[in-house]
Amino acid sequence: MGFSKFIFIFLLLIASSLIKPSRGNAELRALMDIKSSLDPENKYLSSWVSDGDPCSGKFEGVACNEHRKVANISLQSKRLTGKVSPAVAELKCLSGLYLHYNSLTGEIPKEIANLTELTDLYLNVNNLSGIIPPEIGSMASLQVLQLSCNQLTGSIPKEIGSLKKLSVLALENNRLTGQIPESLGNLGWLKRLYLSFNQLSGLIPVRLANIPQLEVLDVQNNTLSGVVPSALRRLNGGFHPENNPGLCGVGFSSLRACTDWDNQNMNPIEANVSSANKTVPQNIPQSASFPMPCNQNHCSRSSSKLRQIGIVAGVITAVIALMVGGFLVVLWYRRRKQKVGNTSDTSDDRLSIDQAKEVYKKSPSSLVDLEYSNGWDPATTSQDSNGICHEFLNIFKFNLEEVESATQHFSEVNLLGKSKFSAVYKGILKDGSRVAIKSISKMNCKTVEVEFIKGLSLLASLKHDNLVKFRGFCCSKARGECFLVYDFASKGNLSQYLDNEGDGITVLDWPTRVSIINGIAKGIEYLHNREPDKPPTIHQNISVEKVLLDEQSNPLILDSGLLKLLADDVVYSALKVSAAFGYMAPEYITTGRFTEKSDVYAFGVIILQVLSGKQILASLTRLAAEAGKLEDFVDLKLKGKFTESEAARLAKIALDCTHELPDSRPTMASVVQELSKPSDVI
Repeated sequence: MGFSKFIFIFLLLIASSLIKPSRGNAELRALMDIKSSLDPENKYLSSWVSDGDPCSGKFEGVACNEHRKVANISLQSKRLTGKVSPAVAELKCLSGLYLHYNSLTGEIPKEIANLTELTDLYLNVNNLSGIIPPEIGSMASLQVLQLSCNQLTGSIPKEIGSLKKLSVLALENNRLTGQIPESLGNLGWLKRLYLSFNQLSGLIPVRLANIPQLEVLDVQNNTLSGVVPSALRRLNGGFHPENNPGLCGVGFSSLRACTDWDNQNMNPIEANVSSANKTVPQNIPQSASFPMPCNQNHCSRSSSKLRQIGIVAGVITAVIALMVGGFLVVLWYRRRKQKVGNTSDTSDDRLSIDQAKEVYKKSPSSLVDLEYSNGWDPATTSQDSNGICHEFLNIFKFNLEEVESATQHFSEVNLLGKSKFSAVYKGILKDGSRVAIKSISKMNCKTVEVEFIKGLSLLASLKHDNLVKFRGFCCSKARGECFLVYDFASKGNLSQYLDNEGDGITVLDWPTRVSIINGIAKGIEYLHNREPDKPPTIHQNISVEKVLLDEQSNPLILDSGLLKLLADDVVYSALKVSAAFGYMAPEYITTGRFTEKSDVYAFGVIILQVLSGKQILASLTRLAAEAGKLEDFVDLKLKGKFTESEAARLAKIALDCTHELPDSRPTMASVVQELSKPSDVI
């Protein structure tokens, strides 16, 4: 009896151990299934362990909500080569799934539709195949559906028209066929629709053109035909119908004019509108527009006339047949030519990230409206209380989806650097251009909207060959951040070339150093004198960290005007760093004010840094420059390969610029003039 009781308890313990995981560890088991599917060789997701806690912060790319449920999986650009597991459907609280920029294969599991709380689904730039599951239409919370740059086939499911909250639908660069579903016209919140580089055919639905929120419709490189709905003219630069030989329309510069044949085959709704606008000639009764069928007596009297009409009709029919045949031949030829350059027709079934970048070069960058944080919207009014016009700022707006796509959703592999108040990412826009994107938290920006707008206006107005080009901005309500987009400088900042030791380190030659000094001087001089009748723009924070080098080693000054955007405490923090490196003019300590002469002082420090090759200047360096002992302060890594007269002149300019008394320092205009003199003139 005692033995049988022992066996019973033993079996009960085994049963209970089997039951517990199914209750308490359902999400963990799902994550392990997802891991084995996404990363079958366990190369990149080794932090996902079966005895771990997904909400501990140790599972790479996994974030939980306040109820300790998995809410976000961010595994973009992780070189994953597996498949999307149906087990993802077990993560009932998942709101964001980011698997883009990998090499995933296989089909999109239909079980993904069970994620009813999912708002963002990013599967773009992979090698996914098969159809788009129509079950996706039941994902009521979905706001962004990103499936571009895959090998998806079949038609666009009409069920997608049920996603009432969808704002971005990106299906470009696949192998989709069939027509654009009329049901997409139900997407009242849709802002951007990308369907380019597919094999879609048929008409552009009129209902699609009437979506009130629609800002971008990209259908280029398909086989669409018919008359383009006139309502799409309101999109201006947001409508891209190129490389669809069968399309025509009025008022679209990139489309051919419509013929009678096109009008006969136009969208019925558009046709009704068109016919309603036509005026019936006054001298012809409407009842006479269409002759009634003839009766037998009438036909006998008109038999000779009918024979003549039959001959004429035959000739007309033959001519029309020839014209239609010719048009179809041209259409076939242009489509065949189009396919040669269509990336979706490549014989290679694996679309790499580099190929995706090439694809993006063929797509225009979408500079459209975006989400803004509450009370922080530069686009709400056309003018502020001082009469400053903001309309031109619309030119510089980037949408959040484009910023996220450019940085691969702010992947760490694209992180260039971080500070206490910002982070900088490299990125590639859809037009193929390389950019640097600076992320700044809203709490670090000016709280007064007028002041913030003035700062943005200043950034947008600064244009010079030696300033980093400001491309635009994006203020995200969801992230609580402002993003500043600049051109990318491929050779990094100037500080990287100072204090460098060892083999393989680039040493700037003498002509390059002189060119860099000249370029920085011209950039600062522009800031001080670009508007003769207005106060100068003072950088306040010039340093070798703020000087970038492009591919030709031309210097580009970064963050000009940036301090106008930042809160006072952030500015003060940045200036403390500047003072620590010796860029702060002595008078700032007593006056607390910046002037043009403050920038001049910092420029003089940079000259000494470039000449000596050192970021931290010792007192002996300045003494050697004052004594004219070139061999004691010119960078030894140059191995004597420099022009002595030029070095002496640059040293003198540096000493003049760093004079203790601001009135004794030269202006930047006089410095640029001095630098333009021949090297033997001192």
